[in-house]
Amino acid sequence: MVISTLNTGRVLEIIRLLESYLIELKPFSAISKEEFLADRKNPPFVESYLRRSLEAVFDIGRHILAKSYGFKGIDYKTIAKALGERGIITEDLSLVLVKMAGYRNRMVHFYKEVNNEELYAILKSNLNDFDRFTQQIVSFLKAYEKQIQ
Repeated sequence: MVISTLNTGRVLEIIRLLESYLIELKPFSAISKEEFLADRKNPPFVESYLRRSLEAVFDIGRHILAKSYGFKGIDYKTIAKALGERGIITEDLSLVLVKMAGYRNRMVHFYKEVNNEELYAILKSNLNDFDRFTQQIVSFLKAYEKQIQ
């Protein structure tokens, strides 16, 4: 169901931005926890790029939902669920995005509770979720392009 024209160029631009953030983050996933924690500049750098990455994910989701389905929601968890419910991403990834939305909210509103060890754990275990998201959004965009031709 197409409500208005999805700006695929805008979505791809945000994907490129997201990929540039991940380029900044990925080297930190290759270092030891001790090395990561030894430099007090590492955690705030990672936190900033992780938050930017999360914002990009939800900006993409919001745009797709608004333009393709007339979606009015702005809550990140609602965006995550709606992407899965509408088949834009898999249900499995939708559940991951719900957790990502919660973590983003924690980073923004409960920033004093975010600790350096959990940032490192995310680097080691969860960066591939962004890659999965990008792949599924690109697949959606390809299908969308075929549909409007």
